[in-house]
Amino acid sequence: MTKQSVHCDLCGGEHIDIISQADRHQQALDTGLCLGCGLVMHVPVPSEAEVNDYYASRYRQDYHGESQPSERRIMRAWKNAERIHQQLKPSLADVETVFEVGAGIGCTVKLFESEGFAASGIEPNHDFNAFTQQSLFASVENTNLFDLPTTARTDLLLLIHVIEHFSSPQKALRHLRELIHDDGLFYVECPNLTGPFATYDRMFHYAHIYNFTPQTLQAMVEQCGFELIECFSGKDDPDIQMLFKKSAVPEAAVVEPDHAGWVRERINQHNTFSYHARPSYLSKRVRKVSSYLMEYMQAKDFVSGLLSRISRNRSD
Repeated sequence: MTKQSVHCDLCGGEHIDIISQADRHQQALDTGLCLGCGLVMHVPVPSEAEVNDYYASRYRQDYHGESQPSERRIMRAWKNAERIHQQLKPSLADVETVFEVGAGIGCTVKLFESEGFAASGIEPNHDFNAFTQQSLFASVENTNLFDLPTTARTDLLLLIHVIEHFSSPQKALRHLRELIHDDGLFYVECPNLTGPFATYDRMFHYAHIYNFTPQTLQAMVEQCGFELIECFSGKDDPDIQMLFKKSAVPEAAVVEPDHAGWVRERINQHNTFSYHARPSYLSKRVRKVSSYLMEYMQAKDFVSGLLSRISRNRSD
């Protein structure tokens, strides 16, 4: 089934093929594949006002099942921040200021601050805000991206699992570009639709308005005025991780011919049995279950130690 009333945010195309009519909870949700470039999106795309309302009040409970950050979530967020810092470290020689859009708990902002950067950020959701400001003491403002004036403020902008949530990634990226100093850096992460990271019936969620492949993410960012420096992830990784540099001239969106056909093939390559029977899945699942058990055992002491260090550093 094809709907032609939606314009693709990447290529502007109108031919959108409906590839799913339910989300991962089997609630009604139309998801479309742009036949022109392979971008996958909700049909229709929620308005900016709808998105703002959802993320301000309902996102954490709906997507994560908690309105206050658990100790395990805090520990995982901090360790993820350490991973991102180490990943970007070779490129940070000229970076003094770091700004994160969609800062979540605030761990990445606080980690970069602890590494000597002037780090701050914004987060539209209200649920974690008290912990962020009163326990973590991270400089995270509770506001939306488009409330920020388009004035350059940072050498490095971080967008970690956020781009898939925008009503228009292209509009957001053009606004973000204005927040970055000339020759500044832009780091983006998001789920890789063609990873695969889930069986087909578990792929789509209301919170993820757009679903990217490495090709469509790179094309989207480049056409908004950035140049790719490095891709840290492979085509089969569950997440896409890319570092860009602010450029003077936006690039035209370029994806491989029949990328839409390749996307369709990739997301349909497994049924429930073949997905779970993959040797790589089984080995990863064993490691993941083991890591979850370790996280539950370690999280309380980890967070207690983290908050104690932060408190001591504030007193020094």
